[in-house]
Amino acid sequence: MVRYVYDFQEGGRDMADLLGGKGANLAEMTRLGLPVPPGFTATTEACRAYLATGAEPEGLSREVSRHLAALEESAGRRLGQADDPLLLSVRSGAQVSMPGMMETVLDIGLNDDSVPGLAEVSGNERFAWDSYRRLVQMFGSTVMGVDAALFEDALTLLKEERGVPDDVHLDAGDLARLVETYKDLIRRETGESFPQSPAEQLQRAILAVFESWNGERARLYRRREHIPDDLGTAVTVQRMVFGNLGHDSGSGVAFTRDPATGRPGLYGDYLPDAQGEDVVAGIRNTVPLAELERLDPSSYRRLLDHMGTLERHYRDLCDIEFTIERGTLWMLQTRVGKRTAEAAFTLATELADEGLITSREGLDRVSGEELARLMFPRFDTSATGAPIARGIPASPGAAVGAAVFDSAEAVRRAEAGEKVVLVRQETTPDDLPGMVAAQAVLTSRGGKTSHAAVVARGMGKVCVCGAEELAVDTGRRRFTARDGTVVEEGTVVSVDGSAGAVYPGAVPLVDSAVMRYLETGESTEGVVASVARVLRGADALRRLEVRANADTPEDAARARRFGAQGIGLCRTEHMFLGERRKLVEEMILATDDATRDRALDALLPLQRRDFTGILEAMDGLPVTIRLLDPPLHEFLPDRTGLAVRLAAAEARGERPDPRETALLDAVNRMHEENPMLGLRGVRLGLVVPGLVAMQVRALAEAVVERTAAGGSPMAEIMVPLVGAVEELRLARAEVERVLAEVSEASGVPVTCPVGTMIELPRAALTAGRIAGEAEFFSFGTNDLTQTSWGFSRDDVEAAFFPAYLDKGVFSVSPFETLDREGVGRLVGIAVAEGRAARPDLKIGVCGEHGGDPDSVHFFHGAGLDYVSCSPFRVPVARLEAGRAALAGTGDGDGR
Repeated sequence: MVRYVYDFQEGGRDMADLLGGKGANLAEMTRLGLPVPPGFTATTEACRAYLATGAEPEGLSREVSRHLAALEESAGRRLGQADDPLLLSVRSGAQVSMPGMMETVLDIGLNDDSVPGLAEVSGNERFAWDSYRRLVQMFGSTVMGVDAALFEDALTLLKEERGVPDDVHLDAGDLARLVETYKDLIRRETGESFPQSPAEQLQRAILAVFESWNGERARLYRRREHIPDDLGTAVTVQRMVFGNLGHDSGSGVAFTRDPATGRPGLYGDYLPDAQGEDVVAGIRNTVPLAELERLDPSSYRRLLDHMGTLERHYRDLCDIEFTIERGTLWMLQTRVGKRTAEAAFTLATELADEGLITSREGLDRVSGEELARLMFPRFDTSATGAPIARGIPASPGAAVGAAVFDSAEAVRRAEAGEKVVLVRQETTPDDLPGMVAAQAVLTSRGGKTSHAAVVARGMGKVCVCGAEELAVDTGRRRFTARDGTVVEEGTVVSVDGSAGAVYPGAVPLVDSAVMRYLETGESTEGVVASVARVLRGADALRRLEVRANADTPEDAARARRFGAQGIGLCRTEHMFLGERRKLVEEMILATDDATRDRALDALLPLQRRDFTGILEAMDGLPVTIRLLDPPLHEFLPDRTGLAVRLAAAEARGERPDPRETALLDAVNRMHEENPMLGLRGVRLGLVVPGLVAMQVRALAEAVVERTAAGGSPMAEIMVPLVGAVEELRLARAEVERVLAEVSEASGVPVTCPVGTMIELPRAALTAGRIAGEAEFFSFGTNDLTQTSWGFSRDDVEAAFFPAYLDKGVFSVSPFETLDREGVGRLVGIAVAEGRAARPDLKIGVCGEHGGDPDSVHFFHGAGLDYVSCSPFRVPVARLEAGRAALAGTGDGDGR
């Protein structure tokens, strides 16, 4: 038969999955001999059984009664005993900490008969009635479903009537009267009376805490923190101790170290003559924990001793709740304390220096997400008002600048020394110069993998996408917020890419010392020194190489400074913008081979110069060049804009511009309903004569130039969007023909490995055949996710992802963290079949997931050789690759 209840003396901290964090840690403190009020825990299994059936699990009541009897015997009092009642607390305790998200009921066991007995035995009538008032209020709202605001309204009304500022100034008579008001309120709202039976109070309170697992705030918290919905909560039942019995009593919260910085010291709050909930409720001002030394020196010394015991035992920062009942110290809870990113890295190294943990355990206790928070500048929002808009936090950081509404204006102002924020409904490749010039990008459409988001992250630019409450009017050069605020061009705004918020005016920025270290490598102190140590440890452990996605020599150089071991994705389409766009248009508009060849010949030296600079920046490290991927129509003017201009000219009786007419004809000819699944990638190279040859020749000549200069270029050529081995075979033949021509002409052997992106399900499922023609694979997980799910990544995030997340279809966007069950399975198939056909096949990933912490762990386990991500994610990927290797050795501490 399933066992549902455990005494504190029977458990331990390794049973958190069964007893919840609270119950497991109370059991652990009991085993350590610390002063813990005795009690027992109903397990998460009992909760899951109750939630599955809606009925109390068979045998739970019997087990609770048996443990209650033992508790009564040890206390020498019975639950609800009239002359000296035993009172109990009933608290939630999930396996994963969910502070304040579920319910608590205190003072179980009080009723009309036992209040006088409690008053007499305590010698404090006010305390007795205050305890009863708390019980009726908590039980009424938590268990019986009465709106908590009704109780607060009644309390406020009484305080106003008595002319007192808070409930501490209400006397025993006031509180007795308030109890009757509360009981009347419950009868009116529910049609039943507050239960006088202590046994019924206990049973219903336990079930109510189980039910709170599915409360609205608990579900919202779990979605945000990606906590599974099927864990359930345990319930701890514990003998009440009271901090509100006079000047020699009180309650407090303590941390064994500063949770903000990780530094040693005494941190916490204490509230004399108060219960624990008063400390966090803010109804009275607390005093610093150090003040306890003056108020109660004996309890203070015991508390310090217990804090030292717990930190040494847990080998971590501990968060402690305690109560002093008439000079006796009781430990009510401990847990590994939540901490800031700064504190996490400081603790990782300082605890190692003190010998409490190993450096490997320190690595296991930090995360890439925390490192990212330390890398980006932050806003000091302590004095700001509410944001004027919120959107999707697409690329973290904080930036301030004048709002501008087109790329050219962004470039113009930036060149004049002005900081700008580029505001668009959505961005296109045409906006790249403006994105480069801007401090931040703000769009009213799109999601985390929209063009704006992907490019901004790659450049380390702050970005907020999908701010739908903004009406962006690019024609009138302004946007309007939902509250009516109008921001004209040139008006300064502040964009918080970490929180997805937009503020009017200039919010002060706090610089990132960690980023300064990564950029310069200068010696540092404090948290930056801790970050440096942890990254060195991760680098020493990791198996995965970390490369960068970079398209310019500047990005390549930055990536190398950040620790990149090469470039895993160089997107050549970004080299076709700016002044080169006219040449691309000429190539597209060409009606004969000679005209097309002239355009390609003009583009070749420009591409060669780009490739030479990137190879120089990454000298001695691999550089993977992806041949042109997007459809050609993206390099042409907007179809609607062209049509409108030509129609307007015709209406004015003007002769239409021949070039614009030709451009419109080309746009119409190339128009596709779904261009992302149309003529692009390898398909483009196979049907547009000379395009592949021009790009390969430019790269080969750059290799020759770098070799002649004494460099060690390591170029690789990647063919995008391959779905059939025949496509790759044809493309590879063209590549090898051009490489051979350049080698013969220059006298320098040019050998570039040729591989492909695996970004279509068919490519993954036929990887064994494709590996016969590919020397390496690189998973393009953006498109692989898009084509596996049937999602248009530029549209779906804002359209229905919020509803999908709310309904639990997935817990996190599959474009943010790799979908292991679907896309991950395709990755696994491609790795296995590819290496079966070619054992030395090099395999990496260059999609957005290459810098996502959870996805990095998956790629490590799947056997990939490297991950590639934006330069600014390289340190995060390095850290997580080390942590993934650590998890594989079993050397982590399991946190």
